[in-house]
Amino acid sequence: MFEANTLAVVFVSLMGLSILLYAVLDGFDLGVGILLPLEQKDDSDTMIASIGPFWDANETWLVLAVGLLLIAFPAAHSYIFKELYIPTAVLLISLVLRGVAFDFRAKAAFSHKPTWNRVFKMGSLLAAMSQGYMLGMYIMGFESTLAAYSFSLLSAFGVAAAYSYIGACWLIMKTEGALQIQAVNWAKKTSLICFVGIIGVSVVNPIINPDVYAKWFMWPNAIYMLALPFICFSLFVYSYIQLTRLPAVEDKGCWKPFMAAVMIFLLCFFGLGFSFFPYIVPGKLTIWESASAPESLSFILWGAILVVPVIFSYTAYSYRVFWGKVQELRYH
Repeated sequence: MFEANTLAVVFVSLMGLSILLYAVLDGFDLGVGILLPLEQKDDSDTMIASIGPFWDANETWLVLAVGLLLIAFPAAHSYIFKELYIPTAVLLISLVLRGVAFDFRAKAAFSHKPTWNRVFKMGSLLAAMSQGYMLGMYIMGFESTLAAYSFSLLSAFGVAAAYSYIGACWLIMKTEGALQIQAVNWAKKTSLICFVGIIGVSVVNPIINPDVYAKWFMWPNAIYMLALPFICFSLFVYSYIQLTRLPAVEDKGCWKPFMAAVMIFLLCFFGLGFSFFPYIVPGKLTIWESASAPESLSFILWGAILVVPVIFSYTAYSYRVFWGKVQELRYH
């Protein structure tokens, strides 16, 4: 049997991986929804087609992350969702709206299609902003202060911009012609907003959390970890340079901005994880204090060993099958 401390680290790692994959995979399809042009019918259809085979399965990682939190860290699950009840409800409603709009936009009367496009766009925006608001409240330690609410609102817009950025990069990789050129312009604008948002979080986080400040700026961590913001900044510069070179002959390099965006998401997530570990509720509950009984975690681990590779496999297979430039979306 694994030790209790080891099991807690294993499960928080699995939960972190699930959240990261959700942020990247569902992030780009939420971004595509946010960017959906309401007055350009053909472009809207192409953009929806670019996420059609993936968007529903991407949400599997969110379900897995919340499930792991509930089963492995029930005390933290209770505390977090008690504090985030309203934004969680908004998130769930917005995801339902997206799902309904995705199907109804193709099956409703032609005159109703623009309405369902608006619902899909609004659902995507609300989902992104609710996640950003929850992230802001988490960083602020769930404080009920004006500063915490203000920062969380800024975080909501920042996450929406980040999703729009990775969504635009996805469209650059998946589309051609005028829509690809428009996606390049979207990516340039949203990357700047995303960059400012990351700077804001990077500044506020150590200021309000003394433990985070100590982790980042005390010797010897500083010599290693302060390289991370520099790498992140370099990726933004690299992405912007690549965007200025698009569209290119034979679409050469169209995948580079998307991969840079994925790496930026990865670095930001690693930075947040490093900042708060071993706390699962900042400043209140560690992973060891909130973990389930070792016997329960040992039993659940075998299920995770079976289930997680299956999810990985069908996710990878779906992306392999539908790789390449987008084709017309068809409903059967």
